[in-house]
Amino acid sequence: MTEEKKDMKMNDMSKKMNPEVGGAPMYANKNIVENAINSKDHTTLVAAVKAAGLVETLQGEGPFTVFAPTNAAFEKLPKGTVETLLKPENKKQLQEVLTYHVIAGKMDAKTIAKAIKDNKGTARFTTVNGGKLTAMMDGKNLVLTDENKNTATVTIANVYQSNGVIHVVDTVVLPGAKM
Repeated sequence: MTEEKKDMKMNDMSKKMNPEVGGAPMYANKNIVENAINSKDHTTLVAAVKAAGLVETLQGEGPFTVFAPTNAAFEKLPKGTVETLLKPENKKQLQEVLTYHVIAGKMDAKTIAKAIKDNKGTARFTTVNGGKLTAMMDGKNLVLTDENKNTATVTIANVYQSNGVIHVVDTVVLPGAKM
């Protein structure tokens, strides 16, 4: 094998080990926040995590499974929603929304798919905020349903981090109203 082919093969291997999200490689030896900051597709999420005071938590040991909405996912929310949530007086509500995207533990797509199969087609997960997310397969796509019956599709799965795993989603999932 020529040196050039070896270099190409190593480059292919590093892409598999460090998938790109938002045009930036995601490094398995960096934590969730360190990687998210580099993704051009997650600037709104990063701003929200900072505004909610959750940076330190998501840099912690974990492990965490994060369903990370893209900027386009936040843009699907009703006009003004993101701006309202980012206001200091709405910090608690923002924390509720963001922690609804997090499950304690490291759950890759294979683990989630097994839970779906073992539970006859759907699996329910308790999020860090105490809410429930339902997961199911739609063909080869992993789909989440929130407590309001909105759905989010995982567009990039298994982005491993030093403190968990990220699954990129195309929609912001929202917790149900607390009684």
